[in-house]
Amino acid sequence: MKPAILVLFTASAFADDVAFFESKIRPVLAKHCYECHSAESGKSKGGLMLDTKHGIRTGGETGPAVVPGDPAKSLLLTAIRHADPDLEMPPKEPKLPDAVIANFESWIKSGAADPRETAARAAERPPVDVESGKKFWAYQKPVMPKNATQGIDGFIREKLAAAGLKPAPRADATVLKRRLYFDLTGLPPSDLSDKPAPSDYEKLVDQLLESPRFGERWGRHWLDVVRYAESNGRESNLTFPHAWRFRDYVIDAVNADIPFDRFLTEQIAGDLLPAKDDAERARLLIATGFLAMGPKGLNEQNKAQFAADVADEQLDTVTRAVLASSIACARCHDHKTEPFSMEDYYGLAGIFKSTQTFYGNWIDSENNNHGRLIRLPDFPGQTIVGKSLPEARVKQLQSDLAKLNAEDKEMNDYIAKAKAENRDISGEFNKLLGNALRIIWTRGGVEGALDAVDEKGRALPLCMGVKDGKIHDSALYERGEIAHPGPVVSRGFPRLMDYGIPIPKNQSGRLELARWLTHRDNPLTARVMANRVWRHLFGAGLVRTVDTFGFSGERPSHPELLDYLAIKFMDGGWSVKKLVREIVMSETYRQGSGGQRAKSVESDPDNRLLSRANKRRLDAEVIRDSMLAVSGLLDTSRRPGSLVAELDGQSVSLIGFNAKLPPDLDGSHRRSIYLPVIRDHLPDVLEQFDVANPNLVTGDRDVTNVPLQALYLLNGPFVQEMAAALAKRLESEKGGRAEQIRRAFTLCFNRAPDTKEQQLAESFFQTSQGDPSKLLAVFCQSLLCSAEFRFAD
Repeated sequence: MKPAILVLFTASAFADDVAFFESKIRPVLAKHCYECHSAESGKSKGGLMLDTKHGIRTGGETGPAVVPGDPAKSLLLTAIRHADPDLEMPPKEPKLPDAVIANFESWIKSGAADPRETAARAAERPPVDVESGKKFWAYQKPVMPKNATQGIDGFIREKLAAAGLKPAPRADATVLKRRLYFDLTGLPPSDLSDKPAPSDYEKLVDQLLESPRFGERWGRHWLDVVRYAESNGRESNLTFPHAWRFRDYVIDAVNADIPFDRFLTEQIAGDLLPAKDDAERARLLIATGFLAMGPKGLNEQNKAQFAADVADEQLDTVTRAVLASSIACARCHDHKTEPFSMEDYYGLAGIFKSTQTFYGNWIDSENNNHGRLIRLPDFPGQTIVGKSLPEARVKQLQSDLAKLNAEDKEMNDYIAKAKAENRDISGEFNKLLGNALRIIWTRGGVEGALDAVDEKGRALPLCMGVKDGKIHDSALYERGEIAHPGPVVSRGFPRLMDYGIPIPKNQSGRLELARWLTHRDNPLTARVMANRVWRHLFGAGLVRTVDTFGFSGERPSHPELLDYLAIKFMDGGWSVKKLVREIVMSETYRQGSGGQRAKSVESDPDNRLLSRANKRRLDAEVIRDSMLAVSGLLDTSRRPGSLVAELDGQSVSLIGFNAKLPPDLDGSHRRSIYLPVIRDHLPDVLEQFDVANPNLVTGDRDVTNVPLQALYLLNGPFVQEMAAALAKRLESEKGGRAEQIRRAFTLCFNRAPDTKEQQLAESFFQTSQGDPSKLLAVFCQSLLCSAEFRFAD
């Protein structure tokens, strides 16, 4: 792995691991462990301190509590599993939920990232307050640099000159065309023979920006950020059969170049916006699916805890996705590294707690943590993929529901009467509980089936999303514990960035939240998005920690350029296409990867000064889609709905569910963005090449180079299928073996083979025995497996 990639990968991975610790590990430690094992409590039972990195790794009298990378030797994991009767934590309390234990195991396996300092060092460092926060670059409003007229290239060349470097010459026209196609459409050039003249480059850029393939490529980038998935994940991995509507909304919005501030507003508060007709109303409701996509602890029995956790996940996602700074870390304590307080957190939490989330017709939403779906208005041309039912079946379900409701009422009346008569019915507890659970699950399934059809049994248009619920402010919970409410905090925004936006008493405040996020004075939103765009075009952001802009993130390599891009972005009507266009039209983007390579690598090994282009491995979806494209099998049509919506079962964990799915979860040759995204069940063709984790906000995917990738390319059924299809395509075209070799190189690499490559390929066919068609397929697979196929220069 190259040093630049290694550094980038390490920074990104560490930021993700720290975010996981802050959201999943620290709150549990604070809630269940600090009372007996922290400096704040003054207790260290068994000599164990769990409030610092040093303490948790050193351990107590029995040994290290956590051994990074080794769950088996980590006594903390043994204790919370209750695997040893003499070592159970928390003591005298039920075992922690399986999902929490699984989080600790994952954290330890990944290296137990822990940003906490020792108690001594923490005491020496002053807290991050609002005033000091306002002095930090990321929390200051962008200012247009005085030398803005020089444009992107001027900012880059100024730093290069200071370092004694020069920009690399412009890339070869074919190399540049390949780069541009991959970056803007995620596909190789369709016309592989021509070399566009420099004067044609601008026309090509405009052509690709207007291509429907642009929305599929750049829509996928946003789906990474908003943790798009079609199942819940975690301990109850139930499907989201209607999540695909949000996927299609994003693709269409990106293609239409909806201004980014409007794009955000629709996803956060689309239900509160006016609509000109039913089609627009449906689109805006679907947009709010952004807030409904997150994984949820569906087994949580405490409804207040469940609601708090859902609000926390939504708050965390919004602030990470839009601001690249998680305010959710202030749920249990004032943020340790950023100028956000618990009051800031609970001011925002009240907005989400005043929001009702609709995510699935599973079981009785009155008794459990399972939401319904939103009924969309009807309009011509609407896609409906749900299954209709015979009218007789609808009447039967209605009858079943009435019987279940009557049975439920009868049981509740029986319990109430026994209580009024002071009669002991404890001996009937198990029977009553069993009946109650049976009614809940059965009624939920019946209600879900009825909610999905009309009186005639015709399937209804449904979507995930949110609407305003019961409006209320949130209490400030001590250490984030629902059982310890403190003073009520009025809904509002962090003091660090308070623009005097009032929240109405009769609404949740989500519309005002969107206005706050897109306010002209907000220092983060435009910068963060401009940096995300830069990262997708250069392989690394101007701020390499693209999801972390705060004190714990990296500083920008070119701060003036970042401000320039952010202001141009806003002044350009928040147009993503205009921003992309300006960047790809720059000479910096059009550089080759050569030039003064030896000198620039020596003085700037990470290429932070951008003296040359970075060779970049293609994303997982681009690798798959490119194989489909060169083999001639790519279907560019949009899949109506998703295979997930067509399955009978809803639980991914059920035996037999996986048997209903093809290996790639779809079985078609459409683009990868249309493959189902089932949490904890991603297809190998994508997972092997670092597809985004749908449980997390991911603005910067990992880029790994591991043996499993090579094994998959050599033995994967999909790769073999594509190689055979490419061979068949070559055989269907005119020309002998030499021409097939040249054509294969042109299709796969956008270039002809050089003399040595041509000779080696011809020698392979001359010295190999076997079916000529199979030999051609083997040759084609060798090209698909090559590094050149997987990388863009």
